[in-house]
Amino acid sequence: MTQTTHRTPEATARQADPFPVKGMDAVVFAVGNAKQAAHYYSTAFGMRLVAYSGPENGSRETASYVLESGSARFVFTSVIKQSTEWGAFLADHVAAHGDGVVDLAIEVPDARAAYAYAVEHGARPVAEPYELKDEHGTVVLAAIATYGETRHTLVERGGYDGPYLPGYDAADPIVAPPERRTFQAVDHCVGNVELGRMNEWVEFYNKVMGFTNMKEFVGDDIATEYSALMSKVVADGTLKVKFPINEPAIAKKKSQIDEYLEFYGGAGCSTSR
Repeated sequence: MTQTTHRTPEATARQADPFPVKGMDAVVFAVGNAKQAAHYYSTAFGMRLVAYSGPENGSRETASYVLESGSARFVFTSVIKQSTEWGAFLADHVAAHGDGVVDLAIEVPDARAAYAYAVEHGARPVAEPYELKDEHGTVVLAAIATYGETRHTLVERGGYDGPYLPGYDAADPIVAPPERRTFQAVDHCVGNVELGRMNEWVEFYNKVMGFTNMKEFVGDDIATEYSALMSKVVADGTLKVKFPINEPAIAKKKSQIDEYLEFYGGAGCSTSR
């Protein structure tokens, strides 16, 4: 007698792709003034405030504003009164770099499995899988480190229907949203790294997340007479998450990536919409 095994869609996806992703969950910024940043992105880019966490609803250490435009989600967080390691990290990051991206959060169907695969294949763990719960359901989170001080939080939110995460309340827009969106998605998130380290981080994404190389720009591909850079683009199997990794290239004057690294104070991330 033959026994038939039925696999869930999630199990089938894991078998085909050891690190399946659903897309970018959020780009998280550490900023000096989260309210001001939220207002700027609302008025200048037409983003819509959808959720808030701060002293008014129990967060005594940080204030966070969650803005959306289509599927793009930005989270701006500033420290009110430092009391934990996370608060210290955010405060130190702003002091060292100014406002900047600290987390490229990725939505995954199974955060525990994604974390286990990443760590097994060489990722440095930042936070082991844990659950957050409220009346809207449960979210599973975990985090791994990547270039500079940037991290990837792995977000499993299939069992959650709240505005963002437990601890956040729904919020009204700061200003009336425009009739048409200025942008509707995060196309890619760029990692700017030191000279000679581009291939190292490309291999990191190949090995740790199973991402594949999508495109590369070398030599004269991205160059002027005076400035140049080299870039390789890694992406998940669905091409929903794309991470170009840039490093400086030699030219007559300083590469724009060198200028970024000097100004920012090390490797970091920028986004395109």
